[in-house]
Amino acid sequence: MTLEPGDPAPEVRAPNQDGDVVEPDWTGVSVVYFYPRDDTPGCTTEAEQFQAELESYRDADVTVYGVSVDDVDSHADFAAEHGVEFDLLADPDGELVDAFDVERTRGVAGRTTFVVVRRLAR
Repeated sequence: MTLEPGDPAPEVRAPNQDGDVVEPDWTGVSVVYFYPRDDTPGCTTEAEQFQAELESYRDADVTVYGVSVDDVDSHADFAAEHGVEFDLLADPDGELVDAFDVERTRGVAGRTTFVVVRRLAR
C-alpha cells in the first residue's frame, strides 16, 4: 500500500539518538525524512541542511524527524559529529520504513520525505 496525500500518518515509535523512545502524536506539523545511512555524503548534507534550518522549523511549530535503518549508537555518533539537534529515529528492523511504505534499496531506506500536517482520525 502506497501512502497518498491525505492518508493518515502511521502510528510509530522508535528510539532516537539518545536512546529515548519517541512516539510522534502527529497533532501538529512534522517533517519525516528517510535517508539511507549515517555518515554518507548525501545523507550528511541532508541532515546538515535540516539542522541549518531547524530554528525556522521550530519558529513555525514544525517538528523534524530523520529516520534510517542505522542503530541508536550510529545515530548518536552521527548527531554528535554533525551537531544534529532534532530526533534521528533508529529503525534497524525497518518497521518505520514499512509503516510509511518507503522503498528500500539493498536493505536501506530510499531518500523520501513526508510532511505530516496532522494525523487524520481513522
